[in-house]
Amino acid sequence: NGLLNERGTLAMARTGVVDSATSQFFINLTDNDFLNHGARDFGYAVFGKVVRGMGVVDQIAKVPTTRRNGFADVPSDDVVILSAKRL
Repeated sequence: NGLLNERGTLAMARTGVVDSATSQFFINLTDNDFLNHGARDFGYAVFGKVVRGMGVVDQIAKVPTTRRNGFADVPSDDVVILSAKRL
């Protein structure tokens, strides 16, 4: 789609298999050029952008993390997004 994985953008999470994205997403905390579509990799599809509340995202990024169910860097306590809107 031509959108880049820049700070504040939302992108679909997936496995190493192309077209494996389902319902998980991530918010880019910084510009992540290595996640963009390239000649040798399909990259991670950007589909949105944080337009208000990036300070909240930065605070979420600071919460303590642990390893859980085989995953690293999982928040020690659940982080819940109560509201998100499509503009």
